[in-house]
Amino acid sequence: MIRYLLLGCLLLLSACASQAPLPGQTENLPLPQQLHIQRLLADQRQDWVLVIAREGPGIRWSMMDLLGIPQARQKLINGQWQADGLLPPNPEARELFAALLFALTPQDELQANYPEAWQHGSQRSLPARWDVRYSPPLRFELNLPKGPKYLVTPLSGETP
Repeated sequence: MIRYLLLGCLLLLSACASQAPLPGQTENLPLPQQLHIQRLLADQRQDWVLVIAREGPGIRWSMMDLLGIPQARQKLINGQWQADGLLPPNPEARELFAALLFALTPQDELQANYPEAWQHGSQRSLPARWDVRYSPPLRFELNLPKGPKYLVTPLSGETP
C-alpha cells in the first residue's frame, strides 16, 4: 500500500515539475487571434485552427481540426489552466498553448515574463523548452526539443 502511495506522489510531483512555464502578465497580448497551426512530426502533418480570446478574467483557447471538430479547449485564469468543456485532458495542446503564449509575448515584456529567455533578431528561445523563428508578417515556426515542430500563421477570415 505504501509503495503505491509513494508512486502516486512521485507521479504527481513529476507532473507538476514538467508543467510549462507561464508568463506573469498577459494583459498586453494582441487578442483576439485566429491562427492556423500545422503540426509536423516525421512525415505526418496535422492542421488545426486555434482561436485565442479574452473572456472575463482569463483567456480562452479553442482548437479544432479543419472540419470544426474540437481538439482541445482550455482557459488560462490567474496563471492556471482550467478545463473548458467536456474534452479529455490534452497535455500536448496545453504545452502548445503555453509555447504560443511565449511566442506571442511582446518583445519589451519578454524578460519580465520569462527571465531565462533571449531574443536576437527574428529568433527567440527559452532554453531547453522552446525555440521560435519569426518571419513577417506574423508567421513563425515553433520548435520543441523532443516534440513536433509547429508552423503558425494568422487567419484573416478572408477566403482566397
